[in-house]
Amino acid sequence: MLGFLIRLLPFWVREPLLIAIGSVLGVRIAYLAVRDHDRVAAGLAVVFLVFTAVRVHVVVRALRARRNPSPAAASADRAAVDAATWAQAQAPGQTQGQAHSQGHVGAVPRPAPETQQTPEKEPNAWGQAVAAVAVFGALAGVLWLAPHILPSDDSTPQPASCADGEHDALPKAYEKTPHAVTGDELCKALNRPDLAQLLGTPGETATSASGTSNTSPLTDGKVAQPEAEVAFDTYTVNFSATYNHLSTAQYVKLMKMGGEKDVKTRTVLGRPAVFSSDHTMKLEISLGSGGSGGPVEQGPLARTLSVALDQKDRGGYYDITVWSKSGALPDDSALVDIAEKVLPTVPGRGAR
Repeated sequence: MLGFLIRLLPFWVREPLLIAIGSVLGVRIAYLAVRDHDRVAAGLAVVFLVFTAVRVHVVVRALRARRNPSPAAASADRAAVDAATWAQAQAPGQTQGQAHSQGHVGAVPRPAPETQQTPEKEPNAWGQAVAAVAVFGALAGVLWLAPHILPSDDSTPQPASCADGEHDALPKAYEKTPHAVTGDELCKALNRPDLAQLLGTPGETATSASGTSNTSPLTDGKVAQPEAEVAFDTYTVNFSATYNHLSTAQYVKLMKMGGEKDVKTRTVLGRPAVFSSDHTMKLEISLGSGGSGGPVEQGPLARTLSVALDQKDRGGYYDITVWSKSGALPDDSALVDIAEKVLPTVPGRGAR
């Protein structure tokens, strides 16, 4: 059906259309063949390109024939003109005897001139050219809109995005805590496009991003503690906020009393801050019969930067924790850079 419709088109519309389709498909399939090393696609691309070359050759021949008519037709027209001129030259030279004989015999009726045939009107070349340009414009529009309409074949992994949890019911601790943020807000603040670069791995893309609006353990659900987590191939970053009345100085004393090592205080964004290290927990769960898992083991070391919620250190803090499966950790300066970029973007108290 499509082939029948194409044959109904005028020559100067049909041929440019076939050339455009063949060249676009040929180049596209050739690109895919080179990218995927597909010999079948390469053969198909050659078929389309050869078909396009043949159509181009046909159009070139038609253009040459239109500009330069064939010598045979020109010679026939010239011979007809010469014969007519010779007949007109012989007419006045008739002898008187021929005229007298014609007078006696009677006037011979002159043959009726042949009915002149109306020459067939040639197609308007300008109209066909405008139609061809319109077809090319339509094809260009389709090619321009195709990447926006059709699904892309780009296999580059896209960065993970935070789930929208704005409609989830929050614990009562969030209603009683002024300016408390949610896990979704922390996730959006942490999941920055430059987070991998801040960690020292600029070529990586976030594989997962999530946020939860929890409460602090051992507080009977009375202290809000939202947290977010963004994972990469190398590092995983956890970002949490604890809305209690514990100042940074008190927090440092508790860490030293608990035997934590590598505790280091400093100032970040004009707020008291402290570095600390602790091991993560490794828990294996078996999905086989019985669903039993192994014992809780000590996981890789994690590095945490705790920053007070405000400069006056009236209680509460943010924790930015980084760890990796291999146990490797970035420099402490990376955590400081993350805090200086992320904390000012946190809504509510994080913006102070």
